[in-house]
Amino acid sequence: MVIINQERKKEFKVMRLGKYELGKTLGEGNFGKVKLARNTDSGHFFAVKILEKNKIVDLNNTDQIKREISTLKLLKHPNVVRLYEVLASKTKIYMVLEYVNGGELFDKIASKGKLTEAHGRKLFQQLIDGVSCCHNKGVFHRDLKLENVLVDAKGNIKITDFNLSALPQHCRADGLLHTTCGSPNYVAPEILANRGYDGAKSDIWSCGVILYVILTGYLPFDDRNLAVLYQKIFKGDVQIPIWLSPGARNIIKRILDPNPETRITMSMIKEDEWFKQGYSPANRDDEEDDVYIGDEAFPIQEVSSEADLASPKSPKLINAFQLIGMSSCLDLSGFFEKEDVSERKIRFTSNHSPKDLTEKIEDIVIEMGFSVQKKNGKLKVIHENKAHKSLGSLSVAAEVFEIGPSLYVVELRKSYGDATVYRQLCKKLSNDLGIAKAAQLVSSEMISVYEENKLETR
Repeated sequence: MVIINQERKKEFKVMRLGKYELGKTLGEGNFGKVKLARNTDSGHFFAVKILEKNKIVDLNNTDQIKREISTLKLLKHPNVVRLYEVLASKTKIYMVLEYVNGGELFDKIASKGKLTEAHGRKLFQQLIDGVSCCHNKGVFHRDLKLENVLVDAKGNIKITDFNLSALPQHCRADGLLHTTCGSPNYVAPEILANRGYDGAKSDIWSCGVILYVILTGYLPFDDRNLAVLYQKIFKGDVQIPIWLSPGARNIIKRILDPNPETRITMSMIKEDEWFKQGYSPANRDDEEDDVYIGDEAFPIQEVSSEADLASPKSPKLINAFQLIGMSSCLDLSGFFEKEDVSERKIRFTSNHSPKDLTEKIEDIVIEMGFSVQKKNGKLKVIHENKAHKSLGSLSVAAEVFEIGPSLYVVELRKSYGDATVYRQLCKKLSNDLGIAKAAQLVSSEMISVYEENKLETR
């Protein structure tokens, strides 16, 4: 045991990222590396995906990274790799992900061959549970394959790699997706037809290919010549081994139907007799029991409209990801906050102390006719139009975040109320207290300050 601990300790001597110690490299991709990390507070292990910001911008893949982060933010399911936190420096973005130590399902099949129907069915049930959760959240993976299905220490699967995923807003006016993407052996025929496709139906096709490989040990459609491969996929003429059970053969045939209109749906898969054998749906209410969530995971929190306020406290340190999100270069902020509607959230920078800011905000809003409640360093600013409660009423939460020495961000969030009154309030506060006219811009110099304070290289 001593030897194991010493070896594990050697893995964490390179770099410290906030509360995480980064260790050995688990893998490398186009934009950076994935490293093993340990939370020094809890001792739990994570996988940190380190993305080089300049590569993202140079390769024009900002949207792809936004998509992955926004998608993972939506998904909390036992069979989907969990994103806990996003941090950033001036040059890098750090995605703190669930660490799955069993490797890819691809490696499992490649080394041991096909699985038994009972084992294969269990994994397929988990795959369908995870993909179904994605679809219920409006997420279409679009690159489901064995390499993007991980296996944990308990033998359960975790879907990963949402770089090519799509959300409903990516559909065109016809309600269909039109980007040709995916891996050749797993891609649905309608994607190749280039006439638009339903993301859910194409994902189901890919699940069928995965099931086929799990139960047979080889791909249903394969050829070194891509043109020939695509012809096979278009025809959907899959050869299903006769040694598979009738139930397995039937569900594979119904999934690998080249016509998306007649292809089996997710709900139909769950009603299939072969699929239902030993099926125990994932209980998403209990998912937190199996996964550790750090105390500061997703530190951007919506302020409750019920919150009351007390004497000012020390300002909360702003997460570096929030800081990057405030800048115009790589704006990712919306993915960890509710979508701004009618400028519900406004930020401005100030060099006043937190105590002065709180007092000055209170003085200004009282002068404007607002009432103030205080608790835990947060202000709740309220204005009620007693004559017409539906007109002119407003509730705003104000909070101060520390960026660096003598530099702070004031964030105003509208809970409800009149947009005109809210804009007047925001303008008055930013003009009187701010050091920048642009309410939602934070400079690269500020990011440098945060990086120097919070990222240590050992």
